Amino acid sequence: VALVATALFGRSAQRRGVTDDIASAFDGIDPADVPETVDRAALERMRTVAIALDESIRLPVVEYRIGLDPLLSAIPGIGDALSAGVSLYVVVESARLGVSFTTLLGMLARISLDFAVGSVPVVGPAFDAVFKANKWNVDAAMADLFPEQADDEADDDGEDDAVTIPVTTPE
Repeated sequence: VALVATALFGRSAQRRGVTDDIASAFDGIDPADVPETVDRAALERMRTVAIALDESIRLPVVEYRIGLDPLLSAIPGIGDALSAGVSLYVVVESARLGVSFTTLLGMLARISLDFAVGSVPVVGPAFDAVFKANKWNVDAAMADLFPEQADDEADDDGEDDAVTIPVTTPE
């Protein structure tokens, strides 16, 4: 991860905490916890692509993160096509890892929506800054590959999901 972050964001990437951001950006499965049968390097590459396109740049005043996707969207015609092409990498890796067909269709739908709306002048870059298709796609792939761990995390949110209804008997 450190090498990829340095390659994408320069030598000062580690000083700025980019590698920490990549590691902590997903509230999902830690690649170190995945079974040996799953390609851990592929999961890290998918996460890195998603971070680069969706959350690699911190906006200091508003404390919001954008990625390269809205910046590429500002280039008429070719920017969104380039971004969609890079986004397809996550789908191809997910298919190679064994993600279900329905999940892959959902991932393609998100990329298509990101491409279509992102291509609209003025509105497109703003939409791309808010719509995090790549991050959602990696989260969907993780949930599909590790459904039992995703269910455990949903249950471990610190809140009691049960509803208690007091029942009294008439006297």
